[in-house]
Amino acid sequence: MTTEQADTTVDLPRDLVIAIDHAGIAVPDLEAAKKWYVENLDFEVLHEEVNAEQGVVEAMLGVRGAAAGTTQIQLLAPLDENSTIAKFIGRNGPGLQQLCVRTTDVAALCDRLRANGVRLLYDTPKRGTAGAQINFIHPKDAGGVLMELTQPA
Repeated sequence: MTTEQADTTVDLPRDLVIAIDHAGIAVPDLEAAKKWYVENLDFEVLHEEVNAEQGVVEAMLGVRGAAAGTTQIQLLAPLDENSTIAKFIGRNGPGLQQLCVRTTDVAALCDRLRANGVRLLYDTPKRGTAGAQINFIHPKDAGGVLMELTQPA
C-alpha cells in the first residue's frame, strides 16, 4: 500500500467466524457416495434433505460418535441436469465443490465482506441445510475456492 492509499478494510469481530463447518463434495450418485463413506471411513449420516431451490439432494456426514458441531462432509447430488451441481460435475467431475465456514451472524459477515469489496453470490442470505442461512463468496475473491458462509438455524 502506498502512502496515498488509505486502508479501508473493515475489521472482523473476533467471534463472527467460529468454525470450519463442512466441505461440500459434488457426487453424481448420493446413495453410492453415502455408502462409500459409511463402509470405508465409518462415517454416519447425520442429516438428509432435498433443496429444490438449489437443485440438490444432500446428506451431511460426520465421524461416528463425534461431538455435535464438529466439522462435517456435505455430499451434494444434482436433482436434474440443470442444477448448479450437475453443471459443476459436468465441468470438473465429482469432487470438492466448496468449503464452508460457520458464522454467528451471516448478514453481518456479508456486510463486512461487501464493505471490503468482496463479491457474494446472493444479495441476501438464502435457506440452506436444515434451515441455516447461507451465502457464498465468489471464488475469484477467495483464491479460487467457492466459500460458503452458514449461520445454523
